[in-house]
Amino acid sequence: MKITIDCPEIETERLILRGPRAADWEAHAAFAGSERARYIGGPFSRRDAWTKFASRWGHWALHGYGMFTVTRKGSDAAIGVIGPHFPEGWAEPELGWILYPEAEGQGVAREAALACRRFAYDTLGWTTAISYIDARNDRSRALAERLGCRLDPSVPYPFDEDCVVYRHPGPEAAA
Repeated sequence: MKITIDCPEIETERLILRGPRAADWEAHAAFAGSERARYIGGPFSRRDAWTKFASRWGHWALHGYGMFTVTRKGSDAAIGVIGPHFPEGWAEPELGWILYPEAEGQGVAREAALACRRFAYDTLGWTTAISYIDARNDRSRALAERLGCRLDPSVPYPFDEDCVVYRHPGPEAAA
């Protein structure tokens, strides 16, 4: 039996943001097993990477929203995951992002994150969002700042790692 989760698609100028698919597994496993995953608690074994990968479906099923798979228009190959989520233990809903190495430095993360933030505000009705970021992840911190986010030390975080929290501008300011 195959169970499917109904996920909307978001189209931007260059990208398609869609729900997770089984075909995305190998791209995710390659990232999760690499040193690049150090900012999200990795590198992970394939087994642990699978658990995190499969939890994306669960988040969509439980909450009705979740991280989108990022693809380029004209290609269905996953180049990252970006979107709204609110896992157990988080202080507030988060807009999170993971971009695979082949897509970095091209404005893809910013384009996708802006679209996902609009989705969170306009479709989900969020009035605010945060992003948890490893304090050593300079590229991710720079992206948060390009998105208009500001550090918010008042938000607790559920990690043992050195983490900072960025607050996104609200719906009016982001429009």
